[in-house]
Amino acid sequence: MSNQRIKTPCVGLCSTVYGDLVCRGCKRFHHEVVNWNAYGEEGKRAVWLRLELLLAQVMAAKLDIFDAELLRRQLESRQIRFVADQSPYCWAYHLIARGARVIQQLEAYGVVLLPEFRDWSLPELRDAIDREFFLLSEAHYQRYIAPGFPSETNG
Repeated sequence: MSNQRIKTPCVGLCSTVYGDLVCRGCKRFHHEVVNWNAYGEEGKRAVWLRLELLLAQVMAAKLDIFDAELLRRQLESRQIRFVADQSPYCWAYHLIARGARVIQQLEAYGVVLLPEFRDWSLPELRDAIDREFFLLSEAHYQRYIAPGFPSETNG
């Protein structure tokens, strides 16, 4: 990410207020959502990097980006927000998340679905990507955060 002020990954669909340990909207952990404003630049970058790596992993298993510059131009011309410093696979996610119902030819954006996903509708694919991204975030929490997180019974 650039040296500009780091923004929150929040997408306005927070589920941590309902008790989820991983937000179903932005995929941050509950304590990251609660403490975001107290984090320094390095802490915020670390959260963004984890989210980027997990999302890019999910996306790379579903599609190929054959022209990242075309994808960037299309996002800009359609005024779809994306983080320019992130992986083009994250850009592709923002494209599909916002345009799943209107995109007719994904190839016009520099992106092609992998063969096993070519029969899927983009809304189906978007929902599957979101579920898998959430499951990976949840697994990461269970593997790396939960075992070392202080329990409420221990004070």
